[in-house]
Amino acid sequence: MSKLHRRIWIFQPFVAVLAVLMLGMVSGCAGNVAAPNDSTSNATQYTPFTLKNCDSTITYKQPPQRAVTMMQSATEVMLALGLEKQMVGTAYLDNPILPEYQQAYSQIRVLAPKYPSREVFLGVEPDFVFSTEESAFAKEALGSELLKLGISSYLLPIECDRIELRPERVTMENLYQEIREIGRIFGVEQRAEKLIVQLRSQLEATQQKLNKVTTKKRIFWYDSENPPLTVSNWGMPNHIIELAGGENIFKDIQEKKAWVTVNWEDVIARQPDVIVLIDANWSSAEEKRQLLKSNPAYSQLKAVQQDKFIVIGFSYTMPGIRNVTGVKQLAEALYPERFK
Repeated sequence: MSKLHRRIWIFQPFVAVLAVLMLGMVSGCAGNVAAPNDSTSNATQYTPFTLKNCDSTITYKQPPQRAVTMMQSATEVMLALGLEKQMVGTAYLDNPILPEYQQAYSQIRVLAPKYPSREVFLGVEPDFVFSTEESAFAKEALGSELLKLGISSYLLPIECDRIELRPERVTMENLYQEIREIGRIFGVEQRAEKLIVQLRSQLEATQQKLNKVTTKKRIFWYDSENPPLTVSNWGMPNHIIELAGGENIFKDIQEKKAWVTVNWEDVIARQPDVIVLIDANWSSAEEKRQLLKSNPAYSQLKAVQQDKFIVIGFSYTMPGIRNVTGVKQLAEALYPERFK
């Protein structure tokens, strides 16, 4: 997954880090951050619990008060749960933040455009870090040292480093699990359940309009790179395709990773009906469109000849609150007559 490899968190050694660590150990993680208004989130009413997350087993005795999010999908889950006052930092946007969360987001310190340095990360004295990509916890990055520093962590379960710990299938239930577990960690279970109900309702409304699709449109999901990075039959993008009434032309790739590299010869041979262009800060949809339009070899694709492109922001493809809207966007573009 070259897209993810570009996000490996490369830390530089800083002499000042030791001082930061000592300061964090002395000052603790409480900070002067107000807790959410929900009565369920008050530390005095918080029920300690133990959560197994990938290779980590962490006991939470009180809600984190100084959280840092790595990746946009993690950030927006926190904001959707009203936890901005528990956040002391965020990093890595793929697309502009959702308008409804812009005001809350503007109050949180952006540590870096991508992953921050170790010095910057530790400088905000975090007690919790939440990421939806494994690269944030790679050996080249934090590795297994977080708990030793008194920093709890949560990694999206489908991103576990050990393949055997990942679920057999990725569905919306994995998203709901993520929301439910973050809600439990922060003591805002009621907010989490309310958000899940809203997402389920929105998805059901899309499914009702879509109804049953007898002839599914075949999709080439063009994420990034050349050779192209696309999606296997495992992962949220493939599930979004399924829910939108489409068929992934590379659904035969049986791997427990969402993104896989293929070759253009196979893309041409499989002749998709539609090409989904993923739009992100690091790989725009327009760049991919121009590549497909300008290369004579790719003109063999009927979808290119007929300008059958659908643009979807990358943030809608990582498990997060945008997934349900992503299904609707794709379904409306594939079958507009069903949404009139």
